[in-house]
Amino acid sequence: MIYWTRVALAIVAAAISTVITLMFGERGISTFLNGLTIALLVYLITYYIFKAKFMNQIEKKSKIMTMGIGIYFFTWILAWVLIYSLALGPPAA
Repeated sequence: MIYWTRVALAIVAAAISTVITLMFGERGISTFLNGLTIALLVYLITYYIFKAKFMNQIEKKSKIMTMGIGIYFFTWILAWVLIYSLALGPPAA
């Protein structure tokens, strides 16, 4: 459940990252850092929610933090690039 919830939330975080970066109208490294900050914030929020919910069911508490971290950020970067590219539209010729 944790794994698939984080995959879905990575797509949501990518959409939010796109909206935030387009609102500020910046380009370059600051665009990426704004998006990454949103992704990290969503991940940390889910960590505390999952920690409260599954505290008694998991032996190692660090397992909640690391479960799904790779797929979360991979899904986030993939979804963010796709959504951001679609939002910008085709390049001017």
